[in-house]
Amino acid sequence: MARRSGAFRQRIDATLVVAAPGVLVLAALAAGGSLAWPTALAAIAAVLLASAPIAAWQLRRLERLLQRIRDLAESGGQRSSEEDDQALSSHIGPPLEPAVAEADEKLRLREAALRAKLTSSEAVLSALPDPMILLDAETRLLRLNTSAEALFGQGKEGRALVEILRHPEVVDAAERACRGEWVGGVEFQLPGAIERSFQARLSPLAGNDEQAAVLSLHELTAIRRAERLRGDFVANASHELRTPLASLVGFIETLRGPARDDDTARDRFLSIMEEQAQRMSRLIEDLLSLSRIELDEHTPPKNQVDLAQILRSTVSALEIQARKKQMRIQLELGGREPEVLGNEDELNQLFQNLVDNAVKYGRPKTAVRVVVEPIEMPSEVSGRRAVAGIKVSVIDQGEGIAREDIPRLTERFYRVDKARSRALGGTGLGLAIVKHIANRHRGRLTIESQPGQGSRFSIHLPLAGEAAAGGGRAAQPAAE
Repeated sequence: MARRSGAFRQRIDATLVVAAPGVLVLAALAAGGSLAWPTALAAIAAVLLASAPIAAWQLRRLERLLQRIRDLAESGGQRSSEEDDQALSSHIGPPLEPAVAEADEKLRLREAALRAKLTSSEAVLSALPDPMILLDAETRLLRLNTSAEALFGQGKEGRALVEILRHPEVVDAAERACRGEWVGGVEFQLPGAIERSFQARLSPLAGNDEQAAVLSLHELTAIRRAERLRGDFVANASHELRTPLASLVGFIETLRGPARDDDTARDRFLSIMEEQAQRMSRLIEDLLSLSRIELDEHTPPKNQVDLAQILRSTVSALEIQARKKQMRIQLELGGREPEVLGNEDELNQLFQNLVDNAVKYGRPKTAVRVVVEPIEMPSEVSGRRAVAGIKVSVIDQGEGIAREDIPRLTERFYRVDKARSRALGGTGLGLAIVKHIANRHRGRLTIESQPGQGSRFSIHLPLAGEAAAGGGRAAQPAAE
């Protein structure tokens, strides 16, 4: 009712505005005696009646124009259809049509420019290698770039920062940044099978009515690993090289002195010296290999490799060594040709270490089995279903390993039988290398063994498609 009353008043006002010039002229003529008042009043009534439809027509034109302006505002400047433009022209008339069309075109161009700018900003943000998160005034996540989604998972928008990053110092710094304070970098670690180090940098952003902040994470894992590995390498090398170097020095002094003219002793000493030099060479090679692998352990490989071909190559390379002990290596693929995301050289090294150990420590005239079978692995992404994986088991028929020794087998230089290991040319680093390669490939190593019944060393790896989506989590070996 109120709307109808308002529309009626608008029509009356519009009619009076349209009729006002004629009414004023007629009133002036009547007042000056040029026109009789009865005639003037009748003429005024006629003018009012004639002005009513004209006023209504003008009102409809104005209402159409106002509605078009409202539509433009609600649609964000979206251009109207040709039919709408023609209908609009019929209502607002030629004089206003160019102005409305120009405004429509400017809005369209502005919208296109804003969309291009937004697309460009999104592309730049997504291409940044460092994880970046936009926070609102309450430290809720508004936007994550591609690197941040890869680190924390997708669908995190709207959640509080503390839900995905449980580090009080980082959360406190984020709260202060959202209040407009400038804070320095905060270093923290993300726990897991492979611990990763980051520096959080927070920059406040001033909004219209409230504050917000940008959280960027710069990874320091490689730097911290390099610092630690440099110290570990010096400590390990100095410890393990001390004995063979002392032996070499002793033999050299003996050959220069008492055994100078003893051909038999010289040949024997030179043979031992060669063995010690080869042992040092293997040791340094393994230490360097382990250091390289640990340095890149936090970065999973991206190349898709044929695991079956790697296993065939490994078996072929070690067949001669197995025949020397009258052993055979059986590869049991079960008709499978699995593919994983990995580094081919590292996976070759992993399986060569395992099969080489099986041949070295297996009983003569027995078989070493390499068995491939499908499995399901837990996902690294919280709440995600188990992922498809592959399990490669290297099974020997050796003396077996005591249960209490199994958790320590992947420690550097740990040997169950030191004398036997050194006699067979072992450096004590083979299984440590295996563990770190498995970790880098988001897999895990498990060991099953009983004294007198042989051992089973198994590598669990996510398949190529599953690894890309967040495969299995690396784990330490355990007795099973």
